[in-house]
Parts: sequence; structure tokens; C-alpha cells
Amino acid sequence: MAFTHLHVHTEYSLLDGAARITELVSRAKELGMDSLAITDHGAMFGVIDFYKECKKQGIKPIIGCEVYTAARKMTDKEPDRDKHQGHLILLAKNNAGYKNLIKIVSAGYIKGYYYKPRIDKDVLRHHSDGIIALSACLAGKVQNRLLNGDYNGAKQEAADLLDIFGKGNFYIELQDQGLEEEAAIRPQLMQISRELDIPVVATNDVHYVRKEDAKAHDVLLAIQTATSIHDENRMRYPNDEFYLKSEDEMRRIFASCPEAADNTEIVANACNVEFEFGNYHLPEFKSPNGKSNSSYLRELCENGLKLRYGEEAGQELKERLDYELGIIESMGYVEYFLIVWDFINYAKENNIMVGPGRGSAAGSLVAYCLKITDIDPIKYNLIFERFLNPERVSMPDIDIDFCYERRQEVIDYVTEKYGEDRVCQIITFGTMKAKQAVRDVGRALDVSYSETDAIAKAIPFDLGMTIEKALETSPDFKHMYEENSKAREVIEMAKSLEGMPRHASTHAAGVVISKEPIDEYVPLYLSDKGPATQFPMTTIEELGLLKMDFLGLRNLTVIRDALELIKQNHGVEIDFSKMGYDDSGVYEMISQGNTQGVFQLESQGMTQFMKNLRPTCFEDIVAGISLYRPGPMDSIPKYIENKKNPVKIKYVDPALGHILDVTYGCLVYQEQVMQIVRDLGGYSYGRSDLVRRAMSKKKMSVMLEEKEYFIHGKTDKEGNIEIPGCVRNGISETAAEEIFNDMVSFAQYAFNKSHAAAYAVVAYETGYLKLHYPVEFMAALMTSVMGDSGQIPKYIRNCNEMGIEVLPPCVNKSQKKFSVEDGKIRFGLLGIKNVGENAIDAIICARESKGLPKDIFSFIQQLDIGQVNKKAVESLIKAGALSCLSDNKAAMLSIYEKLVESAQNSVRKNLEGQMSLFDIGGGEEMMEAMENRLPDVAPFPAETSLAMEKEMLGVYITDHPLKNYAKVMENLSTVTSEDINHAGEDNQMMTPSHGIAEESRIYDGMKVVMTGMVASKRTLITKSNKMMAFVVLEDLYGVSEMVVFPNVYERCAQYLQGDSVIAVSGTLNFKEDEAPSLLADNIMLIEEAAETGLKPQTSRVNRTLRTQAQKSPPKDREGQNAALSSAGMVKVKIPSGANVNMTLEQIKTTLKRHGGDCQVLIYLPDGKILKTEPDIWVEASNALKIQLMAILGTENVKF
Repeated sequence: MAFTHLHVHTEYSLLDGAARITELVSRAKELGMDSLAITDHGAMFGVIDFYKECKKQGIKPIIGCEVYTAARKMTDKEPDRDKHQGHLILLAKNNAGYKNLIKIVSAGYIKGYYYKPRIDKDVLRHHSDGIIALSACLAGKVQNRLLNGDYNGAKQEAADLLDIFGKGNFYIELQDQGLEEEAAIRPQLMQISRELDIPVVATNDVHYVRKEDAKAHDVLLAIQTATSIHDENRMRYPNDEFYLKSEDEMRRIFASCPEAADNTEIVANACNVEFEFGNYHLPEFKSPNGKSNSSYLRELCENGLKLRYGEEAGQELKERLDYELGIIESMGYVEYFLIVWDFINYAKENNIMVGPGRGSAAGSLVAYCLKITDIDPIKYNLIFERFLNPERVSMPDIDIDFCYERRQEVIDYVTEKYGEDRVCQIITFGTMKAKQAVRDVGRALDVSYSETDAIAKAIPFDLGMTIEKALETSPDFKHMYEENSKAREVIEMAKSLEGMPRHASTHAAGVVISKEPIDEYVPLYLSDKGPATQFPMTTIEELGLLKMDFLGLRNLTVIRDALELIKQNHGVEIDFSKMGYDDSGVYEMISQGNTQGVFQLESQGMTQFMKNLRPTCFEDIVAGISLYRPGPMDSIPKYIENKKNPVKIKYVDPALGHILDVTYGCLVYQEQVMQIVRDLGGYSYGRSDLVRRAMSKKKMSVMLEEKEYFIHGKTDKEGNIEIPGCVRNGISETAAEEIFNDMVSFAQYAFNKSHAAAYAVVAYETGYLKLHYPVEFMAALMTSVMGDSGQIPKYIRNCNEMGIEVLPPCVNKSQKKFSVEDGKIRFGLLGIKNVGENAIDAIICARESKGLPKDIFSFIQQLDIGQVNKKAVESLIKAGALSCLSDNKAAMLSIYEKLVESAQNSVRKNLEGQMSLFDIGGGEEMMEAMENRLPDVAPFPAETSLAMEKEMLGVYITDHPLKNYAKVMENLSTVTSEDINHAGEDNQMMTPSHGIAEESRIYDGMKVVMTGMVASKRTLITKSNKMMAFVVLEDLYGVSEMVVFPNVYERCAQYLQGDSVIAVSGTLNFKEDEAPSLLADNIMLIEEAAETGLKPQTSRVNRTLRTQAQKSPPKDREGQNAALSSAGMVKVKIPSGANVNMTLEQIKTTLKRHGGDCQVLIYLPDGKILKTEPDIWVEASNALKIQLMAILGTENVKF
């Protein structure tokens, strides 16, 4: 009898299984096996991939799972009693068993998750039909009881499972990976088998494919547990026996019990699950008034056609509509379109912004008439078959953009309409990409950070880059591999793990909607966002479930907010659906580079491209969006040149003219490939799409066949012409061959015009708003990134460039969001840290119902104090939002706690009918409060007040501490923080703000000079007992991280004091999935650098600094930033009578801004001494000293 492995873990036993499905199945076939099981830990993530691979290789797939069993009930979740789980192998005998397996595994996640997805015997009993169970490994409950010396308990566990699954459907599992524990309990397992008449079955606990893969598996475990393989205390497997063994090996191991091996074939023969792909399970849509869905869809479309094109829509339009409806009906997608129309209609009726379209759906006239899309497919020559091809049956795919603030409302509507158990999110898997694999492996092998970093950085940033490709394309990487044994070990190991799933998460937008409860079709997983499918999006589609992408697009929210502000301030209602895209001013603004906030066009490289291109029409924007990507970028110079000089445009054959004239003779779109194949070769649009797909996927056999048809045509057996071909259509063979070859070379890069056109609509609309209503647009734009300290400063600078003043927050004038005030923009209260919506609502409600407060006393007195806590009031003061009531932040900070406490106490007493505001308290402070008089406290220095503003808002509004350095910073710097931080946004470091030319790109390893202020510093001791630092460097554009290694730190530590303004020459450091940083080579005070010069090793990037501050020479700071001490201790004393808690908070806030190496001792009024933890040690600078003196008084600060 044949042997079958029934206990097998694939790569989908995340970071535990190291067996790739393809290799696993291939190895089983190589060993002569005809069947194989999949039993991943607790989940069924890889079941469909496994099934398809087995079928492909002629192996029978056995679908299963090694589930976790709860210690008691699956709903019990007490740490001491329920933390540990048992194991149990479940295999589906048939499709009914598969459905039950889905139910069991789903229940483990949805109802039983506690450390692991656990199930219990009740669930097993309820869903036992069609399932074979095996008692699992040493972690199985039967085995575990035996290991604990409880034979009767083990026997009872086996009896329970036999009762649940029935005779012939439960087996006692025998394993022998050479472990003493296995050998110790094997006789007792055999005894239970005999006593209960339960058959035994032999398994190997497979976690990797071959014996030699054991080390890769060990590294994978070290990655999972964030340890090194040299850590003796980590989780590890005891030997290298957990691989896919041959039948001979298994029979030798179980020679004393041959029936155990024989029984695997009995189990395998009993398991026969078959999946059906392509049968759709769309939710039921009920048309109104008893109408059929087909007639209702037609009615909606015909009404939409009149609405879009007028009552007298031409015959050509009607024929196109009839054609599309015919295809939709014949392919069975009527319900699909009605479902999509329904939830989009709901969104629009409820004023939820919906995007103009996404992807190839914009090529459908039906979608346009249903208002699913808002781009005219006829006017822009978009092709329906690119979206829905009658010659290639596949589910249509319409992705929808919604206002990101209200996207969830649409999902909630769908959930309520079709049922909570029929709507669910979709899983996605993060895999180990090349660079990540190298870094993970380097850590696991205990290779130093610097060595690992060097290996990872030698891998190019290109999209889809693999280690194998890197060895072929990167000389540095190949050299490391060939010449450095340690690097070779890391690379080889990383290659063995590359591409494996690393973790599971939820797809950002994907939602599945099914006809029946989703766990009738697929198992469920529990993410931090709720239930999700255990199968990814592509598998969901293959199984015939309806998948929709509900995307939240920030720019739609910007448009919505801008339109509301425009209506509010100008009484103008803008309806873009009734407007064209022909405002020349929009294109001129884009040509000038004023693209901040303009959808798809605001990245630095794209802005430069637009300046070079100088678009004059909508089609230029569509083409620009399509061209600015790796691959097509090479066509940009030709496109720009042909646009400027149309006489230079030359066609291989004149027949290409009407297809390529819209893109100045350049092949840009997928649709153009389809048009060429159809118009020149005589193909149908359906077949032309198949050709396009073959070209884009480089299917050589298909392309060779189609090339012959394209040139010479095709006839059927009877001699009838199926495809005329170019030659029959009057095009020379030479020209036809050249055209086909050009299409092949470009097709893999050609872009979907329907998608680009839809996105160009949003680009135009945002550009229109920015041009004609810049104040309202910028206010809405900044609201959309509120709290993003990287974006807000950028947009404020853009406002300054356009002459728009941005005002600080104000409790008497600010709204929740950024608002417009006399042609200026007022900072929104939601942008202040620690101030929530409830507090803001209370502030706005109080001023509207009780009038504007005149001071902090009336401000707090008017509030619903239950909604506004002390932290919120403190933050409002620091942010400057109460500066309209007093310009003395220090005075308000000294009293606000007492005022809030008094208000809170008063509310409590009023509830008891006893006292009124300020009746509680006493002493001088409360007397002053009653008289509405602030205490006599010296105001903070300007820089302290500014620092508070930055801390609370993430940006400087009223001033900038570097404004007097603007000119010298411009002269010295070759890059800014904005350049560095945004270098990765254009196609993996393709281009910076400086353009698209090769000589001006910002790249990893580039030598630069950056200037700025030391905002914070964190030091650490290296393994070699040397000091290094991580510094946050702030300039007029934002902040960047700077790394100062020991050799530089030793020379330049004195320049890294808090608030020092410095110039740094260094090397840019870009890592995958990490923020860019600057590795310092040399550091000077900016005054010294201005005198002596500080140059990078390469020429500066060609750039012009845009400053928000007045450009003037730097002040002489008279040594203010010189270090007062490089080590030692700072001592401060809180004076008696001060509010200790409030003062401590002020001190802490101040210290955090001056990170360094000095501990701070804080003497309290009661005689106690507090010592600061290292995370708030400081650099003792004059700036710090001044700020502490402002809080505590001169006599209470000692350095």
C-alpha cells in the first residue's frame, strides 16, 4: 500500500512552516507519492494554492488543518487556566466535510481566539460530519495526558474523539522524529488503540521539505521570536527530522507497526474534496415593483443615457449601450451592476463624495449612464472590452473611491442590506521581500547591523526586485556574494526564505459580499479590524465571490470641504458633472509648478515633469499620469519634444495617425495597443484585449502565433477569413512587423487609459479649486492632513507663496477644521494635540450660546467642564489658542489647573444643590481668580512660546526660530528635510523635487549638505563602548533624522546641544520600509560653516529653496548655543507655593526638547528629590537654562 503524508505544514503556518507549497508538492511527486495533505496551524490560508498546485502536478490534495483545542471551553479565557492549547488534525473527507472544517476553523478565530484560535468539543461535535480526525503530535490532548502520567485521562480523550467523529473517522497518530517523549508514550498509544479499537496512523510532523532545509526553518523560528539562532533559550526544534520523508524512510521508522503506514492510504482514499472555480455566488438583488433585474438595469441605463447626452441621444450611443447590456446579460453580470449602482446611488443621495471612477470600468458606457463613473468613455475613446471581454470570462472589477471620512457609512449600508454574516473584509499577506529577508536573516544569524545593512542596501530598489535579480543586475551585490563568505551565507539563507508569508493583515479596501453567510464558502480570520476571509482577494474571486474595493480617497474629502467653504463664503455651488475640463488657467497653473495638493501631480518629480511638459489640455494630464512611472518614463522626452514640435512626429504607417495623434505619436495606453490590433490587423476588440494581455505578460508562444495573424491574417478550415491581417488591409509586411514589435516592447509598460482618465478628472477638479478658490481649497487641504507634521508645514509654505496668511488657532474664532476668515486661513482646533472633538464641541457651543469669553476665567466658567479636561486646557494655552484672552502663556499655565479643578468641583456641588463656581478653594490664587486677575508671572521668552506652539501644532505658525538663518541655510544646503523625506515618493527614489534628470535625482548614498536646528538627540553606547547619537534635525521645511556614528560624535559632540543651528555634510541613507536618514560625516555650527564653507563630496542638487520666513543674515547669538557642559548634572528646584504637578509637567516638556547626556535632579518643595530617567536627560545649553529659569526663577536653576 502507498504512503501519504497527513501531517504537513506549509509556508502558511506563518514563520513556522518553511515548506513552500510548490516545492512541497514537487518533492512529494519526486518521491512517488500520489497524494498529500495540508494541515497548517489553526488556519487554512494556503488551502486553495495547495489544491491548485497538487492538481497541476497530478497529486491528490487532502484538505485539512491542525486546529488548536481549548483547555476547557473555547469561550473560557482565564490566563492561568486557558493560556495553553492542545492540537488536533482534521481532514475533510468530502465537500460537506470541507464546509464543516471551514465552520470549525472560523469558530476558532471568531469565537475562541485567546493567544491562538481555539475550538472545543462542542464545536467539533456540531460539525463532525465528513471529517477524519487524527490525534496530532505530542501537543495533542491524548499524548499530552500520557506525558503527564494520566493514562485514564488519555484514554477518555480518545474515547471522546471516537464518539464525536465515529468509528473509522478517528485515528491515533504515531510519530517518531527521534524524540524520547515520542518513544516513551508509543506503547501506551498502541494500548489505547487496541482497547478502544481505534486504528493508528503514521505521520511525520513536516515543517520543511528536505532534511537540509532544517537550518532555514531554524532561522525562520528565530525571526518569528525575534531572537538569534545562537540563543539557547529560544523556541527551537530538537533535530532535523521534521521534513517530507520518503515512503521507505517512513516504513523503516514504523517497521514494528506496518499498519500505521498502510492506514495512511486508507485515510487518503477516503478524502475527496473538489473545488469549483468560476461559479458565482452573487448576493440577491431585488428590483422594485416586481421588475426583472435585466429590465430594471436597462431602464436605469436608458434614463441615464438621456441624462448624460440629452433626450436626442444618437443612434451610435444607443447601439453602444445595447451592445454593452447584451454582453453584461450574456455573461450573467446584471446583478453585479445593480449592486454597485445601488450602493453608489446611496452614497450620492446621502452627500457622500464618490470618485469619477477607477480602473477599466471607466471604459463602460453602462457604468457612465448608471453614474458609477463620471468620465465620458465615448469622448475620450475608452474601450469597453478592456473592462469586460466577452472572449475572456472573468468577474468585472469596479473599484470605487469614496470620501475617506464617510467610506465606512457605505460599507455599513451594504452590511445592513445584505446581512452582517454576508459582508466581510479580506485578508492580505505581507511577504518577505528581498531587502527585508536579508535584514531578518542577518539579525537571526547574529551578523552585525552594519554588515547586514550593507548587504541589504546593495539590492536595487526596483519594483519586484528579488535576490536572484539583484545577483544578475547589481555588481556590488554580486561581488559581496562571491567574495564575502558571511554575506554569501546571509544571501543564500535569505533567498531560501524570500517571498514567504511573514504576517497576515487586512486588505485596506477589499470587502466581500456573498449570497449565503461567508463561512459557507471560505474560512474566517479575526483581524484587529474584525472578521476577514482567510483567503486573499484573488482566491476570493476565483471561488466566485463578489469582491469590491471601497477605497477612501482623501482628495475627495478635500473637494467636499472646499465646495462647502466656497458655498459658505461666496454663495457659489459648483457642480463638476456639468462642467468641462477646458479651463486654460488650470493648465497654466500646473505648468508653473503650483501643484501642491493637486491630485496625482504634487509629488516633486511629477511637478517638474508638468513644468517641462506644459500641459494645455485634459489629454495631456491623462498622458502625464500614465507616463510618470518606471518604464514609460523613457518616453517622456519624446512625448514633450513631439508636443512642442508636431512636425517631428513620424509614423511607421499613416494608419497609426488617428490612434496615436492624441499622444503625439507615442504609444502610451493599453487601449492604443487594442486599437492598433483591431484597426490595422482587423481583430475584434475582445480578441485584441487577449493579445494585449499576452504582450503585457510576455507570453511568447501566444505572441508568436498572434504576430503571424496580425501581419498575414487567419482563415478557418473552410477558408473563411477570421482575421484579415495588416497585409490585406494595405499595410506592408515590413511596417506591420515593426509595429507589432514596438507594441510588444511597450505593452508591459502601457497604462490603462480608463484609469488615468478617471484620475485626471480628480486632478483637474483639485486644480480648478486651487486656481479659482485658493483660500478655501488650501483650508480644506490642510484639514485633510491635520495632525501630519510633515504635510502641514509644506502646505503652509505654499499658502505663504500664494500670499495667503495662516492664522494661529483661537478659541474665539477657530472652528474644528481649518476655516476661512477674511481671506485668511484660521488653524483648526482639531489640529491641536490632546484636544478632542468633545472638547471642541463644548468650546464652540459655549461661545455660541454664552458669547465670546474675555479672559481665561470666563472661558472656563462658560464651558461644559465635563467635556474639557486639564490636559486639553493646557494644550490650548501652549498652542496659543487662548492668546486672544491673554498674551501671557506663563501666567495662564500657572493657574489653569486650579480653575479647572474649581469648575469641576462646582459642577459636582451644584448637582447636590450646594455651591457655585469658585466657591471651592481658598488662598491667594483663588482670591485672584475671583477677581479675574492673572498672577504676576513673567512671560515666557519668545523661543519658549514658539517651542510650545510647535509641540502642540506640529508646526510653527506665528514665527520660526530659524527665520534669521534662511539666507545662509539656502546658500549652504544642497538638500532640505523635505527633499530627503520625499525622495522615496517618486518610484522608489526615482526623482526628487528637482526634476527628472538623472543628474538631479536624490539617491541612496548621495553626498549632501543639510542645515538645521538640533530639535532632539538620543545617545547610546555601542558594543565597543563608544557613544553615538540619533539626532532630529529641523529646518524650515520640516525634520529629518540624522545618525552620528562614534567617530563623528567624538569630534562633533559639542555642536549637538539643544537648539544648536548646525550644518552637516553626510551621506543619504534610504532603507526599505524605514524613514530616510542622513549619516553625518562632519558637523559645524552654521556660523562657522558660513565662514569656512562645508561642501559635500558631490555637487549640489540644482534647486531653489522656498522659505516661509524673511530672508536675512543670521544674528550673532553670542555663544548662546555653545555647550555649557558635555556631561554632569542639571539641578532645578520647584519653589514652595507652586503647583507641583503643573510645574513638573512644564519641566518635563522643556527637558524633552533638549535630549542629551546630563541627568536632571528636581528638588521638590517637600524636600524630596526626583532623578530623571535617561529618556529625558538633557544637553545643558543656554537655551535650556533660559527656558527653565522662565518656569522656576533664576535662583532655582543650577547647571
